[in-house]
Amino acid sequence: MRIDRIFARLDREPEPPEIVVPGMSRTRKVLLGSTVVFYIAIVWLVLASSWLVLLDWKVMLFRPYEQWPEVHEFLDYFVVLGQRGPTAVMIAAWLGWRSWRQHTLRPLLVMAASLLLLNITVGAVKIGLGRLGPHYATEIGSAELFMGGDIFPSGHTANAVVTWGILAYLATTPGARRWLSVLSATVALSVGATTVYLGTHWLSDVLLGWAAGLLILLALPWVEPTIARAEAYIFEMRDRWRSRRALAPAAPGTAEPVAPVAVPSIRQGADPVPAREPVGSGGGRYASTRPAQHLPAPAAHLAPRPHAVRSERAPVTPAGSRRPPQARGGSGAHAPHPAR
Repeated sequence: MRIDRIFARLDREPEPPEIVVPGMSRTRKVLLGSTVVFYIAIVWLVLASSWLVLLDWKVMLFRPYEQWPEVHEFLDYFVVLGQRGPTAVMIAAWLGWRSWRQHTLRPLLVMAASLLLLNITVGAVKIGLGRLGPHYATEIGSAELFMGGDIFPSGHTANAVVTWGILAYLATTPGARRWLSVLSATVALSVGATTVYLGTHWLSDVLLGWAAGLLILLALPWVEPTIARAEAYIFEMRDRWRSRRALAPAAPGTAEPVAPVAVPSIRQGADPVPAREPVGSGGGRYASTRPAQHLPAPAAHLAPRPHAVRSERAPVTPAGSRRPPQARGGSGAHAPHPAR
């Protein structure tokens, strides 16, 4: 396929698809309620230093990163799929292109709203509980809470659920939504398990991170009215700016200066301008105009001298020639040579 055809297809603006905003259906409400119960249960089990905390310690002391060292290098790069900076840039680039093609800001606003909710909810729990990570644990069997840490819940896991789950949430067809849901779930589960393998998070951190990210995705339909109002406000501000720019007066151009026309005026009591008459030597075509009172006296003209005809002029003998000049007659005959 030719490149110009590809760019021509990209430049063609399609009709915006009909965007169906997900609502809070019964199934979604059931999933939301179940996730809330699971979230609260994980927090309570950690606070009570129950069997879940003992499981965290068993996995930590097992040291998975020492059991399978051959995959350690690959997983160091794979876990970047859960970091907020790189994933947010990638997803924002894709959603920005979709917003431009569909003539709507909803994809970008949904992503901004979900990341804002993620920072608020996950960040508040992290700071409030202050749990230390496995590499900084101080007492075996302790939950390591309220120690000034920020590890519970797992930010990598929650971010992976939200950023990759937005792609499925914003899908416009059922087939795309189904495949993107599988993809986002696989990435989120893999990133969470990778943090446990690397020893940067407890197992309970990852479980709470999955629940925190899923809660944000399930609650997004409640945020849709606010997103619609924000989009309408942005478009209204854009239209106002365009109208003001169109009605703004054009900058005045610099007009070229017009040379003033000299109009002769006769002042009262001033001498009138003397009349000019043509004066010239012989009154030929080289006559000039001068004031009459300033003209010099005309010079006396000599009588014209008659011009001699070429045949009447004295012949000129070339220098160094010994031949006497020949007289030219009317008939053109040569003169006889003198007798010797």
